[in-house]
Amino acid sequence: MEEGRIMYFVDRHDAGRRLARELSSLRGHDVVVLGLPRGGVPVAAEVAQALDAPLDVIMVRKLGVPYQPEVAMGAIGEDGVRVVDDAIRHAAGVSDAGLAAVQDRETAELERRVVRYRRGHARADLGGRTALVVDDGVATGSTARAACLVARAHGAARVVLAVPVVSPDRISALADVADEVVYIAAPDGFRAVGQYYRDFAATSDDEVIQCLDDAMRRTHAEPGLSREVVVQAGSARLEGTLTMPSGATGIVVFAHGSGSSRHSTRNRFVARALNDVGLATLLFDLLTLEEESDRANVFDIVFLAERLSGATRWLLEQPEVRGLPVGYFGASTGAAAALWAAAEPDSPVAAVVSRGGRPDLAAARLPMVTAPTLLIVGGADQAVLRLNRRAQTLLGGPSHLMIVPDATHLFSEPGALEQVAQLAADWFTERLALAHHS
Repeated sequence: MEEGRIMYFVDRHDAGRRLARELSSLRGHDVVVLGLPRGGVPVAAEVAQALDAPLDVIMVRKLGVPYQPEVAMGAIGEDGVRVVDDAIRHAAGVSDAGLAAVQDRETAELERRVVRYRRGHARADLGGRTALVVDDGVATGSTARAACLVARAHGAARVVLAVPVVSPDRISALADVADEVVYIAAPDGFRAVGQYYRDFAATSDDEVIQCLDDAMRRTHAEPGLSREVVVQAGSARLEGTLTMPSGATGIVVFAHGSGSSRHSTRNRFVARALNDVGLATLLFDLLTLEEESDRANVFDIVFLAERLSGATRWLLEQPEVRGLPVGYFGASTGAAAALWAAAEPDSPVAAVVSRGGRPDLAAARLPMVTAPTLLIVGGADQAVLRLNRRAQTLLGGPSHLMIVPDATHLFSEPGALEQVAQLAADWFTERLALAHHS
């Protein structure tokens, strides 16, 4: 734990992996990791995986003082749990009717989220267990405080609050409701949680659900289906996840976009859809941690394409993969790298899918791409849509442009990512099957 020094996290997944190291002593204990929707869930997902612990969300809504909603006079949780701080309520002059009105409003939102996230599943039983409450950071502390109180009310024997970054003046207040407060940094001059993340894009409901689904599949996964691997791409050793469904008919290699990694929630969502139709997948980090620190590398398409080609050569030497046709799935700048690599004369790639891609960054090589290419773009992502339309005219092989109506660049709208996954699954299933039997 550090106070005073500024620390930056790449994104919530990076923060979660770093936070997990501070919590390693909890591994093997009866712990339930509880992410605070929405932004706390990706952080919690990494912690749960590292601790080999179950992941759940803690559904909580703060009961704010009507004329000063940032001040919490209580909180509500699932199963009718309500915690009220009568001292604050009376000091604020909130009547019983006023409290009831606030509770009714927050209950409606709580119930909406319960339906959306739980989807009929019961919440994790906290009785007698350690509740590890995780968020992406603490500014005022009111929501984290409410979550700890609700976890205790649900029967947790011990409550641990863990966050990557916290405002220094909030620590003592949180220690009143948690048995332990764990954090990585408590920097001076704290203003907002987002200032300590390079990527602090809003977390969508779909991302929360994907994290929960991934954790459930991990808990019930067949042994050997997925394994962590070290990809040897030239002189670089890169971390990756290789998933091999039984009887796989092809394998898809993912190239993530700038500021992302093999832990990309969106790419993992698509990968799971491909696994479900019998396609193997490899998600790996295109850059080492040292290379990521130089932002120029993130946009060096030639360098990224060479790294992707090297990883593909390594992949095809793995015994379980030999003989399988290869596809590339690229997102944003990763799509440019995938197309550049696919243009190599000896490329084994039989199909390419680009999600919200920047094929214009590989414009010089597009006429040499002969693999069937699917370009998927959000209908509301107008600038990228124009770039993809122009790029399609340059591609040397068969191509198709699919527009997901009303979707923006990250496909965060309800159902948008599901459409991307279905389109990719259909494209790869047909094209890789043809390559497999040719």
